[in-house]
Amino acid sequence: MSKNRKGNIAKKSAEKKAIILETKRKSRLPVLLVSGLAVLVIAAVAIFMTRNNGGETVAAESPKTDVSATSITYPVELFADGKARHFRHKVDDAITIQYFILKSSDHVIRAAFDACDVCWPAGKGYQQSGDVMVCRNCGRKFASVMVNEVKGGCNPAPLNRKVEDGKVVLQINDILSGKQYFDFSKRG
Repeated sequence: MSKNRKGNIAKKSAEKKAIILETKRKSRLPVLLVSGLAVLVIAAVAIFMTRNNGGETVAAESPKTDVSATSITYPVELFADGKARHFRHKVDDAITIQYFILKSSDHVIRAAFDACDVCWPAGKGYQQSGDVMVCRNCGRKFASVMVNEVKGGCNPAPLNRKVEDGKVVLQINDILSGKQYFDFSKRG
């Protein structure tokens, strides 16, 4: 074989190799783009969910919570910042009662179920915006000083609470009294 022909074969072989390698690189680009986009979407959803739909409400499951057979207590200082803390009390596999506690602008610790007599079937509850709690279903706003004061209609359903010895005390039976707001099998 001539030197020139060997050079042409080597040159063509190198060109084919370059084309194949370039094609492989290009074919990986869409896969990398889709993978990167998926990671960004998952991160955005995670951030959105942890921000609790943009409100100031803080989800809280405090390790300082004391639970007995008859009551649940939370340290008063947990609510010092005036932000509503949402809690859950699991009744059974089908029902989890949700409620929130906050220190209102008049410095009173208040508690309410995360539902009302009107919008409870939607199961959306409330989020805090400044000094008001906002219904996530209808958008009505309720001043923090009215939580646990006004009953009925589209108002956060009051939940009995006491403040004793630096602790907010909720009786389990009082929490269970809100079960009807979270039994979604009864949606009308």
